[in-house]
Amino acid sequence: MAWRLLVTNLKSPETLTLTNTLRHSSASFFNQELPFSTSFLITKLPKKFRKKRKKQESPRTKLVQSEPNRISYFERIVETDSFFRFLFKSKDFLSKQPEHVLRLDDAGKLYRELGFPRGRKVARSIERHPLIFEPYRHVDGKMWFGFTEFMERLIEEEKRIMDSMEMDRVRTVRKLLMMSANKRIPLSKIYHCRSVFGIPEDFRDRVGKYPDFFRVVVEDDGKRVLELVNWDPLLAVSDLEREFVMNEDKAKRAFKFPVKHGKDLDLDEDDTRKLNLLNTLPLVSPYSDGSKLELWTLEAEKYRVGVVHEFLSLTLEKKASIHHIVEFKEEFCLTKHTYQMLRKQPRTFYLAGTEMNWVVFLKDAYNENGDLIEKDPQVVFNEKLRRYAQMQKME
Repeated sequence: MAWRLLVTNLKSPETLTLTNTLRHSSASFFNQELPFSTSFLITKLPKKFRKKRKKQESPRTKLVQSEPNRISYFERIVETDSFFRFLFKSKDFLSKQPEHVLRLDDAGKLYRELGFPRGRKVARSIERHPLIFEPYRHVDGKMWFGFTEFMERLIEEEKRIMDSMEMDRVRTVRKLLMMSANKRIPLSKIYHCRSVFGIPEDFRDRVGKYPDFFRVVVEDDGKRVLELVNWDPLLAVSDLEREFVMNEDKAKRAFKFPVKHGKDLDLDEDDTRKLNLLNTLPLVSPYSDGSKLELWTLEAEKYRVGVVHEFLSLTLEKKASIHHIVEFKEEFCLTKHTYQMLRKQPRTFYLAGTEMNWVVFLKDAYNENGDLIEKDPQVVFNEKLRRYAQMQKME
């Protein structure tokens, strides 16, 4: 009962009167004007003594690989591609222009098409490659730029390479169509990724030469879609399946789909590998119909991994950026978790660059020096073009 007496005493008139008196006196003390300034009093901790918060890295700048896992030559390839972006994008754009020339004032607004940084002067990028591009004053008094005579000869050489490799590019497009869900891909998507596969600029016009392989359908909205005419079982063999015939052990180690198990089993390394093979094999062919697989099953993930592997094997340099893979997301039944999926297969794939703008490589396609083991003629030409682009004059 003691606590009831205490509450009763606190609520007594004498106690309430004393409390109100103290409250009014303290309020009058703080409200009255003091005879001195209080501005010198430090009410906040100075900045130099504050604990600095570590800024979180943005996916735009955060590298995919940590320092111990980084492979320098793959990262260097990404940096090289970035350095020569202006060279190759400007080459493709100028090749489509009449007389292969462009007014400099117009070029300054085409930073996306020409591949130079926004806000920079295009003239600086042109000056870096004097053997490839040259500025000149037109009869209208305006400054223009175009290819040098030397570059014009290189353009003709590239056209001859494109013509000689035409049937190989047709085979690549057929395999892409065979992997797609409905055996059809919009022509615009193939055109957008043409440089990755070495497909010529005028491929959309060349399609008509192969009625036994392709058919162009114009949809209601005007979109032109390329459809597969005939299924070829000889082409429906993936690069990994061929590898399995040549080197079975190597193909088995390509991917890893671990089986979850408790520590009570006390498995050694060899037993764990054998157990994981039960999940890994059999692989799912990228030429099967992935749209019929349940989205989050093991078979569906094996299918998607196989599709990316086959997609990369069809590219010129056995690599592709996030933009090229996302372009075919619907056709290849890929999900928004493709990045995380590839990170789980480090034996076969290497992801370079940043988390927002990554490039995936097929590791086995490169030797220990970072060079492609097998080089397409177009790759050889591109390497030669890079060498000339770095020269200030002919040696």
